[in-house]
Order: sequence, then C-alpha cells, then structure tokens
Amino acid sequence: MRYFFLVYAIIAVLVVGIFGFRGQKFAKPPIWVFPDMDNQDVLRAQKPDAFFANGQGGRLPVVQTQPRGFNEEGLRELGGIPEYEFGGGTGYYYTGQIGDYFGNGMPQELQLTADNATPLIRRGQEVFTINCAPCHGSAGDGQGMTSAYGVPVAANPNAKLNAISPAIYPDGRIFDTITHGKGLMGAYGPNISIRDRWAVIAYVHTLQAAKAGQPKPQ
Repeated sequence: MRYFFLVYAIIAVLVVGIFGFRGQKFAKPPIWVFPDMDNQDVLRAQKPDAFFANGQGGRLPVVQTQPRGFNEEGLRELGGIPEYEFGGGTGYYYTGQIGDYFGNGMPQELQLTADNATPLIRRGQEVFTINCAPCHGSAGDGQGMTSAYGVPVAANPNAKLNAISPAIYPDGRIFDTITHGKGLMGAYGPNISIRDRWAVIAYVHTLQAAKAGQPKPQ
C-alpha cells in the first residue's frame, strides 16, 4: 500500500510541475493536450504580420475580385455578372413565387427558345457539377461523395417522393430551396446567380427525363 501512495505522490508532483497550479501565469506557451484550434494562423485587422514580405497583415483583395457591396461607384457587377442577379429583385424570376405561392415552369426573363435552351441546360450541368454533385451525386441519385463519410444521403432529384423533386414541388419551390437551403442543405443564393439557379433546375429536369427513359432492371 505504501508504494501506491508513493507512486500517487510522484504523479501528483509531476502533474503540478508540468501543468502548474490553476491560475498560475507562465512566461512560456502552455502545453495543449487538446488544442481545439485555440492557436490559428489568422490575420488580424490593422496588425503587422511577418508572414508577408511587406510585413502588413491587411491585404488587398485578389486581383479582379471585389467584395459584394463594396463595388466602385457606378459598378454593379460581381465577376462579370450583374449584382442584382444574386437577389434583391421581386417577381417569379427572382423569388420563385407568384404572389403567395410557388410557381412552376421557366420564367419569361430567360427568354428561352429552341436555340438557347440547350446552352442553358449545359450551363446548369456545369453549376450542378460544381455545387450540387458532391452531395446529390453527378447522376442526381443522392449518392455524392459526402455519403461515403457517413453524411445522410442527400435529396435525390430522380426520386418520385423527394423534397426537391418537381413531381412533388414546383420549380419555384426548388428555386427557393437552392436560394435559402433546406434541412442539412445550406443556402446557395450568395454563390449561384439567379439565372444559374434556373439553369440547375432545367438540368435537373433532364436528369429526371433520362431516368424515366431508362429500361427497368430485369
């Protein structure tokens, strides 16, 4: 038993010697067993930073980029896209709603014809691949890469009973979901322009049409 108390005393001395008493101040950085991101490489506003050659922590925006809301006087574009294309307007094209209800179909502002419908769908495929496919899957089957990491399977636009399926929700509701998010899905309104949101919806329709045209497995 005496060896137990001896070992216990030695451990207690070591713990106090390494970690110190509660409230004690040290000149050297403490030992973090679980850092929990307490010490990060961040830039502090209006503070010098030795990481950069000029020693300035405050950095200018990346060339040819502009923070939203800080455009030069008279300029209203973000990456060549009109700023209003990210929101702020009224009507079906900007909100997906007609009065108090969600509308259905492509808005007149797109001015779709037999000639420009295909480019819109291709644009929707590009935007879908970048923003949607990681969760929804490239085929729109809900089997994106996130499902491999235990994330619940995202809504499947090909499914008959589905939160974003046009069979259940009209196009305006899908537009609203892209804009504001739903459930585990975050809002993509700040990232995807209004026209591109409609392009994604058009592309989702092609995925559903393709799925409907596939022969049933034997």
